[in-house]
Amino acid sequence: MSKSGKKRLLNEDEITASIEECGEIASRIPHYESRKEQVDLTRLIIKSFNEDAICACEAGTGVGKSFAYLLPAMRYVLLNEGRVVVSTATINLQEQLYQKDVPFLLTALGENIKIALVKGRGNFLCRRRLEDVKNEMEESGQAASSLFEEGGLDVLLQIIEWSKSSKKGEKSELDFEPPPFLWAQIASDSDSCNGSRCPLREICFFMESRKEAENARLLIVNHHLLFADLEARSGGAGGSGTAVLPFYDRVIIDEAHKIEGSATSFFSSSFSRVLISRILSRLYRRKGARESGLLVRIRAWLPDYSKIMETEEKKGRGGKGKAGSFAVEKELTEKILLSCEILDEAALALCGGESVFRFIPQRGEIIDSRLIAPLKNLNAVILKFCERLEKLILILEEKTEESSEEGGAFFHSAASIIWEIKSARKSLLVASGICREFENYKLNEGRVLWVERRSGKKTYAKKHAPDYALWTNAPLEIGGVLKKSLFEPNKTVVCLSATLTPSRDFTYWKKRMGLLQKPENIPNAALKEQEKKEKPIFTDFFNSPFPYQKSVLLAVSDDSPPVESAEYQSFVNESVLRLCEVSGGGALILFTSYESLRLAFAFCEQKLAAFGIKTLKQGEVERSRLLRSFLENENSVLFATDSFWEGIDVPGDALRLVIICRLPFSSPADPVAQARRELLEKEGRNPFLELTIPDAVMKFRQGFGRLMRRASDRGVVAVLDGRITHKSYGKYFISSLPQTRLEVRPIERLLQKIDLFLNG
Repeated sequence: MSKSGKKRLLNEDEITASIEECGEIASRIPHYESRKEQVDLTRLIIKSFNEDAICACEAGTGVGKSFAYLLPAMRYVLLNEGRVVVSTATINLQEQLYQKDVPFLLTALGENIKIALVKGRGNFLCRRRLEDVKNEMEESGQAASSLFEEGGLDVLLQIIEWSKSSKKGEKSELDFEPPPFLWAQIASDSDSCNGSRCPLREICFFMESRKEAENARLLIVNHHLLFADLEARSGGAGGSGTAVLPFYDRVIIDEAHKIEGSATSFFSSSFSRVLISRILSRLYRRKGARESGLLVRIRAWLPDYSKIMETEEKKGRGGKGKAGSFAVEKELTEKILLSCEILDEAALALCGGESVFRFIPQRGEIIDSRLIAPLKNLNAVILKFCERLEKLILILEEKTEESSEEGGAFFHSAASIIWEIKSARKSLLVASGICREFENYKLNEGRVLWVERRSGKKTYAKKHAPDYALWTNAPLEIGGVLKKSLFEPNKTVVCLSATLTPSRDFTYWKKRMGLLQKPENIPNAALKEQEKKEKPIFTDFFNSPFPYQKSVLLAVSDDSPPVESAEYQSFVNESVLRLCEVSGGGALILFTSYESLRLAFAFCEQKLAAFGIKTLKQGEVERSRLLRSFLENENSVLFATDSFWEGIDVPGDALRLVIICRLPFSSPADPVAQARRELLEKEGRNPFLELTIPDAVMKFRQGFGRLMRRASDRGVVAVLDGRITHKSYGKYFISSLPQTRLEVRPIERLLQKIDLFLNG
């Protein structure tokens, strides 16, 4: 709203003039060519702002969608007092918007708008927690701390030194990746935050970032942070103020094809033996005869702790065990770890070759006989331990209040430890709650519950780490949550992606977003009245202006063995090798399983090296370093899986060949996809056509889209999976792509065509 309280509308012609020939933006970009698709997209987004509507747009690569949504958003906050949130799925796009696109547009238009790149608090160093870890190191000795057993001491010392000069305290400022177990102990955390009582609040990195967000009119966030705010607001937090983010009522979601997956992930919960062990190690751990942890530190700070415990035990607030020794706590810690091991053993035995075991009523007999008892035992001992911690917290709070009144030194040193214990207790209670969900699996129809085998992570000290079980509880359907928390409360929601639909029809997208759900048991008259009040939904397609017909060859092998046959992997190995030889490198090879990737890489690595082609494999080094190495060497080839099907930008000759080894159907063992298919079957619908095919087609389009990133790019997309031509559903994959040159031939003749196309 403007200061008068009335929304000022955006002028379409005025805004789009800047991106047409001779406009303010066009005049600053050499050889600028106005794109009709970009102008039309901008107009539709403006209409969505003016009419308080939902807008879903599929805009192909090269349309220029970031300018198309930033211009209306910026103009809106200049004319009105509102705030706009722009949410993306990847860090790369966030940084591009914040560091490049928005500053360029503001300079070109001669405007000044406060913007903020908002990150979750886990990205920020907490000075108080860092001090706490330093104090623990000094009090109990380096050797006693589990943080340093795993090689974290050198890293911690580097972080301490960095913290002295850091301006923002963001993990991304570090030129190395700190071990997750260490960063978790020193990062900002809502559960352990002292808030206004923190002695370091005036120099808090996280609070400083939130002040910047409060003063900004345009917020750039990621999907996870957006959902954290939406969840808090739907639970009653924030009101017209700050929940996780400052108040806003207009949202733009780029990379919107990731919404459902991001929301499903955010609203899921999980625990594992490894996680519980980490939590407990903060409270109490032992190495030889040396004890350390928060409980040991408290005992050392309170010389009269024994008398306090004796008094509390007489009141019935304590428990059995030697006063002041924390014997009960230590015993319960050991029982929790033992219960975790017993549960792990039982669960891993059921995970089998697929490494996943889903809790469903049909498996009730084996679940009830082998998993329910260990789950209940773990839950019981966690609750007992949490009860002890609650009593301990009450005792310590009373003592700190006395110390505060007396001006004692204990107050400042103990207050932060109390918050850390509260945080640990809360995390244990979350694990307890997940245990209960699994115990009551027959009653959780709207949730998907499963346990899966995870490989233990090696550390500096542990060269071998055993597998463990990860217990996960996820929502079956997310559409209702999205409608209630995202689409209904916000006046404008704009969703954009290069791949938002499987077949140029938004029906599938609307269903997944909960926008086609009809309330049950409502009279028709009332339903019609309700529909009148719902926001209008604008949808449209904006084709890529890139010359796909001239610059891209879609090469499909029609003589591949069946994908389920033993011969298929050998076919993939040999085909990948020969395709990369023809291209001379510059290839991205996309797999749907890491095992297939591993086998193909092993087959090709030495053979390609003989041709001077460098081979890179996902998982060998950190993702950004891997991508940088690929970009810097035009003769390299990158073997990659899931996360590289989308979100990477490799323009020019560094990428001239994309190989899709297999159509990207979700794994039959994926528990969430499995449960969603079963739901459709129960409703008498066809899950393969309504869910499996659309999901696979959209991922296929993402993989195809890695090749053409600039108008001048040129190359080949090779598909080795013969189902794209032999199966009736193959037409959905091919028809979903832009018009390209298409060759469907046996692999030998296909190699000749590809050689001719690439090398002339």
